[in-house]
Amino acid sequence: DVLLPDPDFGPASAAVLREAIDSGVVVACEIVWAEVRAAFSSESQFDHAIEKLGVEFEAVNSQAAAMAGSLLRQYRVGSKGSARVHLIPEFLVGAHALLQAEALLSRDRGFYRRYFSRMKLVDPGLM
Repeated sequence: DVLLPDPDFGPASAAVLREAIDSGVVVACEIVWAEVRAAFSSESQFDHAIEKLGVEFEAVNSQAAAMAGSLLRQYRVGSKGSARVHLIPEFLVGAHALLQAEALLSRDRGFYRRYFSRMKLVDPGLM
């Protein structure tokens, strides 16, 4: 929403991100890091944007990875016969946010509320 300007959610997402940056450290795990990097045509453009925003890299730890795997298993068991919608990256991002960060900035409330109900979720679409 922010780095690839989204006309509907970009301004609200940018405001929420700025507020988070102003109030403390903003971290991104390897999944988010890779997704954001894909938005840039060069490493230097990516590095400049990340540095300008002040986002820090923080890898998913073993506890969060194990939680993601456990929740993915629950998801697969509960959705037998239906199309796979959610994959391991979403579970890794949620577990990382729950166990290693204070909150997650996302507009995907349904998925994260269902599997990470104890996590603080900041939805810029509601701001």
